[in-house]
Amino acid sequence: MATNGEKAYELYKAALGQPEGTGDWVEIDQARIQAFADVTEDQQFIHVDPELCKTLSPWGVPIAHGFLTLSLLTKLAESVPQPMERLEGIVMGVNYGFEKVRFINPVKVGSRIRASAVLTDVQAKDPNTLQVTKTYTVEIEGEGKPALVADWITRLVYG
Repeated sequence: MATNGEKAYELYKAALGQPEGTGDWVEIDQARIQAFADVTEDQQFIHVDPELCKTLSPWGVPIAHGFLTLSLLTKLAESVPQPMERLEGIVMGVNYGFEKVRFINPVKVGSRIRASAVLTDVQAKDPNTLQVTKTYTVEIEGEGKPALVADWITRLVYG
């Protein structure tokens, strides 16, 4: 009889290259940007000084740190629809890293962002462990270019 991991592998394999959907909007306000600046000690004016941005920044307003947008992928991804049958018997998911990350367009303060995902790879590491890669695109409401595109690798362990 197939393990939960083996069953999930077949389901993931059948969905390769398919869009998984789009998640909910998240607003990027100055308080969130400032909190991230405080934690990371990146206080560059383009993130934290609205007055200086009016005169010195090419965007005229503060922008989110690229790593803030990247770090929000966990939140953004949780609202992207997931076929529940692929998660049957899952014990945990572990962030394995990123194959590729590109920061394409700055996220201006007050913008809303959301993520969409495409399943791009799945590997069976053992009968109960899968390595899944999804390409996430984070769009900015009203912008033609996305904020970032990232190939995110996750290890999924099934029981």
